[in-house]
Amino acid sequence: MLLELTIKNFAIIPFLHIDFHQGMTALTGETGAGKSIIIDAMGLLAGGRSSSDYIRHGEEKCLLEGVFEWPTQPEFFALMEELGIDQSESFLIVQRDMSRSGKNICRLNGRAIPLVQLRRVGTYLVDIQGQNEHQELLQPEKHLSLMDHFGSKAFKQQLKVYQEHYSDYQKLLKKAREIKQNEQSYVQRIDMLRFQQEEIEQAELEPGEEELLLEERAKLVNFQKIVDALGKTHEILSADTHSLTDGVGLALSEIQEIEGLDESYLKISENLQSAYYLLQDVASETSRQLDYLELDEARLDEVMLRLETIRQLKRKYGESIPAILTYYAEISEELEAMTGFENQLEEYTQRLQEKQAIVFEYAQTLHQERQKIARQLEKAIMQEVTELYMENTRFEIRFKTDSEMLNETGMDQVAFYLSTNLGEDLKPLVKVASGGELSRILLALKAIFSREKEMTSIVFDEVDTGVSGRVAQAIAEKIAKIARHSQVLCITHLPQVAAQADYQYFISKEVQDGRTQTSITQLDDQMRVHEIARMLAGSEITALTMEHATELLQLAQKNPQK
Repeated sequence: MLLELTIKNFAIIPFLHIDFHQGMTALTGETGAGKSIIIDAMGLLAGGRSSSDYIRHGEEKCLLEGVFEWPTQPEFFALMEELGIDQSESFLIVQRDMSRSGKNICRLNGRAIPLVQLRRVGTYLVDIQGQNEHQELLQPEKHLSLMDHFGSKAFKQQLKVYQEHYSDYQKLLKKAREIKQNEQSYVQRIDMLRFQQEEIEQAELEPGEEELLLEERAKLVNFQKIVDALGKTHEILSADTHSLTDGVGLALSEIQEIEGLDESYLKISENLQSAYYLLQDVASETSRQLDYLELDEARLDEVMLRLETIRQLKRKYGESIPAILTYYAEISEELEAMTGFENQLEEYTQRLQEKQAIVFEYAQTLHQERQKIARQLEKAIMQEVTELYMENTRFEIRFKTDSEMLNETGMDQVAFYLSTNLGEDLKPLVKVASGGELSRILLALKAIFSREKEMTSIVFDEVDTGVSGRVAQAIAEKIAKIARHSQVLCITHLPQVAAQADYQYFISKEVQDGRTQTSITQLDDQMRVHEIARMLAGSEITALTMEHATELLQLAQKNPQK
């Protein structure tokens, strides 16, 4: 329930503070006095769209503040917990500051929150029904949500569970589509990696292998040069006539004759002896190498082919064998991660079918429950509209169900059908209902919902436009009936409606210091008689209209609906 409303620098309101009460409150006054401006302010506190045009001319910002009793729905307290709002306070204070610069600050009990969250909170605080609110009834796509609103808490829980499953189903469907769309590129990638992996595997590369092959190739390519060098060396060292080794041996024999005569001769003798034995070893080794040497042209071809294989792999996968092997390890890891891809689509398709079956089962349950809700709502609406002088009305909710077109609400579409005259067929409400009839059906819905549900404060902004006489009286009594279960704020030009109110405020505007501004006055009993007389007669109030106004108020006090 709204307890207090404070408005500062909003439209033509410099400052306004209003205390509200339980029951029905009527806001009356001349057209253009600012009644709807007050409702606009309440709409902004509930998260409505703002505009710098709302800020009073000459001011840089405006302030709106509402003090509410805490709503009692468990869902609301869960929302407060989510937003981190302290729930130990006695009241819920909603503030909204708007500046010409576009800055928009929303607060709950002093804590700043985003506008989108204020909008969520607002659904629990204020339900504003304006002159054009019945347009919702003219949109068949909104009829399902109106009907669902009449459902029980158990039904709404079923709908919530369905929507969770449907959300999961949509995620699976999106993933399956992505996999299918990417299937070709995935397959191409896998094929390429497998080819690269097999190519590197077949090469059987070993670290250091290339260096050894290059060395072997150098020997094979230079075979004749090696043979010639070794042969010449061996010939010099081991020739049959006066070989180099024999010469060193003769020199050694000569020096040994004098090595005992001087230390330096001994040193020469030792060096010649070392040279003699070393030359003998070299001669033996060159002879052995010559014995082993054999030109293997097939091996040269193998080495050249192997080196070419390594060169090709280096060109593709890395500048060295270690780099190629590192790349091989990387693509092997990637392939292992992608191994399950070929089964992914099948897996997601299977999961999708399973989830679709679950979603369809819940959708069927919702459909069956909605059939029951529809019959109950039809009955309740018929009872309410009969009290609003629509005795010959027939109202029916018709279903269009398509199990192939599941959406976030299930598989149902509904449309309200109406016949207001005897002998006339039921037709879509959007085609047959007049403005006054739509207002009465809207009131019937609000009467039902306020009685059956925990409704927020309900604001009626001239929903009684276009009616008169006994229908106006019936609407007045219906609004009073709604006020038995919810706080009702009603802007009206009908004296019958104003008379039914528990409280009445007079909205007026005046010019002060060259500026127009709106003011509000709570009317006492005598002032109410005068205001209702003005609503009856216009500018010229007579004793008779005063008597009529007094009678309207007295009759309202006797209304059994109050």
